[in-house]
Amino acid sequence: MTLHALGVKCYVWILVVWERKIMFIVLLGLIFLAAFIDAIAGGGALIALPAYYAFGIPPHAALGTNKFAASTGTLFAVGRFMKSGSIRWKIALTASVLAIFGSTIGARMALLLDERYLQYLMLLAVPLIAVVVLRKKDLDAPQEQHLTKKQELLLTVGIGLVIGWYDGFFGPAAGTFYTLAFTTVLHMKTTDACGTTKVVNFASGVGALATFVMNGKIDFKIAIPCAAAAVLGNWIGSGLAIKNGAKIVRPILLATMSLLLVKVAVDLFL
Repeated sequence: MTLHALGVKCYVWILVVWERKIMFIVLLGLIFLAAFIDAIAGGGALIALPAYYAFGIPPHAALGTNKFAASTGTLFAVGRFMKSGSIRWKIALTASVLAIFGSTIGARMALLLDERYLQYLMLLAVPLIAVVVLRKKDLDAPQEQHLTKKQELLLTVGIGLVIGWYDGFFGPAAGTFYTLAFTTVLHMKTTDACGTTKVVNFASGVGALATFVMNGKIDFKIAIPCAAAAVLGNWIGSGLAIKNGAKIVRPILLATMSLLLVKVAVDLFL
């Protein structure tokens, strides 16, 4: 090999290495953004999963790596919401149990039914939900309706089952729907809804995370740095949600639903 050819080969190798490093820095930035959004209104996977795919991680490894990073970040968000007293534990634990049960049913149904039917329904439902959020100018406004303990329990069971089923069957932005349900159906304060949602998200993600770990579907060389980015994003996002309430949660909810609508439309038509 001539000296010139060796020089060209070394130059190409340096370019490849630096390109990979730059892509990894971009990946960490996107995971931070996904975690930041997820801590406030859910739906972070709408950003995180495409980022992992773009980095060249195979689908199953991307799911496992994302679940590891997201669950780690969510745990820190739960800690911050818990410290501020923004978690309704009875609702959170009840919804978590039902969400796990509902997601199991949803996952089994996903093996039998075509998810396109749900995607068509989402094309109609998401804009309608967005209109409801837009019309409700202040999610923190006092509610006239006061629920009895029995009504609250029944509604919590329904929320856990239905959204848990959705999470198992289809999945994207399940946390967003929990936050919306807790604010509009159970009339919770926005910060309490966000904190309670993070508990449910963490509980429903633990089983899936264990499955990915046991099957070796997590790339820890990527997952650990991404988990650090997710922790930072969740920490900052949860702090802003606690401090600003609906002022920041409302626009992030609308942004997340817009991303979900785009994803569904792309999956269906492109």
